Amino acid sequence: MKFRKRALKASVVSLSAALVLGSSLTVASANNEGGNVKPYKETYGTSQITRQDMKEMIGQHGDERYTVPSFDASSIKNIESATKIDENGNEIKMDVWDTWPLQNPDGTVADYNGYQIVFGLAGDPKDASDTFIYMFYKKAGDDSVDAWKNAGRVFDDNDKFNGDKILAGQQEEWSGSAAFIDGEIRLFYTNRGGFDESQGIFGKQTLTTAQVNVSEKDTSSLQVDGVEDYKSIYDGGNGKTYENVNKAFEDRNFANNHTLRDPHYIEDKGKKYLVFEANTGTEFGYSGEESLYNRAYYGNGMKFFREEFNQLQNSDKKSTAELANGAIGIVEINDDYTLKKEMKPLIVSNTVTDEIERPNIFKKDGKFYLFTSTRGAKMTIDGIDDEDIYMLGYVSNSLTGPYKPMNKSGIVLHQDLDPNDLTWTYAHYVIPQKKSDDFVVTSYMTNRGFFQDHKSTFAPSFLLDIDGKRSSVVEDGILEQGQITYEEE
Repeated sequence: MKFRKRALKASVVSLSAALVLGSSLTVASANNEGGNVKPYKETYGTSQITRQDMKEMIGQHGDERYTVPSFDASSIKNIESATKIDENGNEIKMDVWDTWPLQNPDGTVADYNGYQIVFGLAGDPKDASDTFIYMFYKKAGDDSVDAWKNAGRVFDDNDKFNGDKILAGQQEEWSGSAAFIDGEIRLFYTNRGGFDESQGIFGKQTLTTAQVNVSEKDTSSLQVDGVEDYKSIYDGGNGKTYENVNKAFEDRNFANNHTLRDPHYIEDKGKKYLVFEANTGTEFGYSGEESLYNRAYYGNGMKFFREEFNQLQNSDKKSTAELANGAIGIVEINDDYTLKKEMKPLIVSNTVTDEIERPNIFKKDGKFYLFTSTRGAKMTIDGIDDEDIYMLGYVSNSLTGPYKPMNKSGIVLHQDLDPNDLTWTYAHYVIPQKKSDDFVVTSYMTNRGFFQDHKSTFAPSFLLDIDGKRSSVVEDGILEQGQITYEEE
């Protein structure tokens, strides 16, 4: 159903709903050319994270199968190698938060000459804009957090000035993935540009790549030997498939949370793809008040739709729900890592949230597993609050879907802690294993800058059991801080 493709400005249109004889909702709309807007159902060929799913998920809070394990705060260590020298020659102990391992194309951890490598965001706890990618490494088999060494920043400050106009405006480096392909390290990450309203610059996010050259400095250490083939891949294009930054802020509505980031590399049938966090574009169910009338975003059943719709009309979350148009996007890329074609979103979260972060996808036992992190603070569902943290999971027989929620609602992990708790975790990341049927889950622990002596650091990893659409945290499956591989005894 081609109900509507152009964007709606939520700040312009005010709609009023009426329940007519208990059977249908009708709304007069100034943007509907004098007609009435009625409930409609349009999936645009995508899979949905529905309001009904999220309501059901609330009832799964507290289930040990989905609860992030509790950790002993007294045992948590900073990453001792996570230091840098500032412009005045002072040593800074850095926060380290989002991390991702160097992986083989099948998602398992790559062996780089006997080393394991992770890339991660790190920076000065006192400077929120100090957000850049560092490379950490250790010998395979040594799982102690103290084994991780720091090879330093991946990119030099001047690397971005290579003729790529988008790269030249980069202010920060955000999350991504890294693949070991044909003996080379290929990094994918998010270039985040500056923000200056007077110049029409609004923190542009661009999927970006580079080959990272690494060598063994001596028998126990690695070094970064610079990068090559450093270039932008995708920035949202014309905004029809995925919202681009100009469309997101065309009316200067800075309540809109624009996302186009966290590229994750995957191969399928000899082709290369990037799966990433995004927002839906104008031809795939854009944001705006009319999106609240799309039954596809609610779930099955007219009764639930009516009740949830009416409740939302009187909720303080209504305006946020209108803007919410999160998506897990996908593009195909060429063998030279340039854009080949846009593809329709894999999953959307319209009216639920505009932020489903750090997509992580791999194929296991003939099925594609897709995970994403999200925060209750960004959701629009009554019963989910600011302290709720989730990792959601979806499974499909095909890379392009349709995707079905794991554990009925999509819940895989849940945590409900005060962000000031030292053991607060986020950015959970599932890693398939070569020598175990269990999966290792990594994350970071401790919000950056919250403590004087404790920095954001590798959280203790833990094991996750996955069986088709079902998953469960493994009892007594806590591992070392930052551990990324596990072998069954």
